[in-house]
Amino acid sequence: MDPKDFVAPAAGRVIRAESGYWAFVPSSLPPAIEWDTELVLALSRADSALSRLSGVGSQLPNSHLLIDPYARREAVLSSRIEGTQASLSDLLLDEIAPERVEASRDDVREVRNYVAALEHGIKRLSGLPLSLRLIRETHEILMAGVRGEHATPGEFRRSQNWIGRPGSTIDTAAYVPPPPDEMNDALSEWERFLHDRESLPDLIQCALVHEQFEAIHPFLDGNGRIGRLLITLFLIERQRLSQPLLYLSAYFEANKSDYYDALQRVRTHADWRGWLLFFLAGVAQVASRAAEQAGELAAMRERYRALVGDKAKPLALVDEVFRSPIVNAASAIRRLGVSDPTARAAISALEAVGLLEEYTGRSWGRVWIARPVMEVLERPL
Repeated sequence: MDPKDFVAPAAGRVIRAESGYWAFVPSSLPPAIEWDTELVLALSRADSALSRLSGVGSQLPNSHLLIDPYARREAVLSSRIEGTQASLSDLLLDEIAPERVEASRDDVREVRNYVAALEHGIKRLSGLPLSLRLIRETHEILMAGVRGEHATPGEFRRSQNWIGRPGSTIDTAAYVPPPPDEMNDALSEWERFLHDRESLPDLIQCALVHEQFEAIHPFLDGNGRIGRLLITLFLIERQRLSQPLLYLSAYFEANKSDYYDALQRVRTHADWRGWLLFFLAGVAQVASRAAEQAGELAAMRERYRALVGDKAKPLALVDEVFRSPIVNAASAIRRLGVSDPTARAAISALEAVGLLEEYTGRSWGRVWIARPVMEVLERPL
C-alpha cells in the first residue's frame, strides 16, 4: 500500500505497523457531510423509492412468494461479486436435483450459506439488536464448510489481511485495513455509531455503516458478503423495509468497478459525498425496479391462479412455484403433502396453462421450470 495515495487526513490515519508495512485506520463516524442540493435530492429519491418498496412488501398476499426468490437472487449476486459462478437456476436445482447443477459444488454451497446467514440474521433481529455479536453469528454460518472456512468463521481476525489484485502482497496491495489492535478499537467505535438513531437519516447512516465495515475488514474472508448483508439487516431493523426485498448486490455487481472505486476514494480522498451519491442512486434504482418486479410477479400469480380455477392442489402449487420456480415430482410431493399421482396431476395442470415447462426432455428424472417467473427474476437490473 502506498501511503502517498491517502491524501485526506479527515478520512483516517496511515500508520506503519510493527512489521514494517503501511496500513490505514479510518476515522470514527460520522464524517462531516456537505448537504448540497444534489445530495438532498438523491436522498429524497432513494427514500421515496424505498418507502414504495416497503409498502409493496407489506401488501403482498403471501410475502414468502417473493422473500424466498429475492433472498436467493441477492445471495447469487453478492457471491458473484466475490467470484462465484453459481446462477439462480443452479441454486434452485441444487435443492431438488443436485446432479443437474452446472456450477461447482463449492460455489453453490457459498451461495446457500449466504441465504442461510441472511435468514438467520433476520430471525435474530426479533430478539437481538444488529451488533458485532450478530455479525459474528452470521459470518460463522456464511463460512461454514466452504472456501475460507479455515479463516476462523465467526471470529474477528487476529492477523493482518489486505485488498489487492490476485498475487499482490501486503506491500503491493491497494489497501491494507487496520492491524488487529487498531481494528478492535475501530469496531467498537463502529458499533457505537451503528446504534445511534438520532444523528443522521437512515439511508445515509446505512451507507456509512457499510463503507466503514469494508474499511475495517474485520474478518480474514467474507467481509464483502457480510458488508452487503448488513445493508438488508440494517434497513429491516430500522423498519425501513417490511420484507427483505431490496437486493443492492444487483447494482453493485452491475457497477463493480465504480463500487470498489467509490469505497476506495473515501479512504484516499475522504470522498464520502461520492460514495453517498453512488449508494443512494443504487437504492433508488433497485428499490424502484424491485417494486415493479414485485407487482409484476403478484399480477402474474393472480393470472395463473385464475387459469387454474378452483382446483385446490394446482392452486397450492402455483404459490409454491412462485416461491421456488424449479420443481420435480418429489419436491411437489413434499411441498403439497400429497401422493405421487396427485403431485403429478398438479404439475400437469400448471403445464396446461403454460406456467410450467419440462426441460430435461427425458421420461425419467424430469424437472419442470416456471419460465415466466424465472424470466422476471433473472432480468438484468
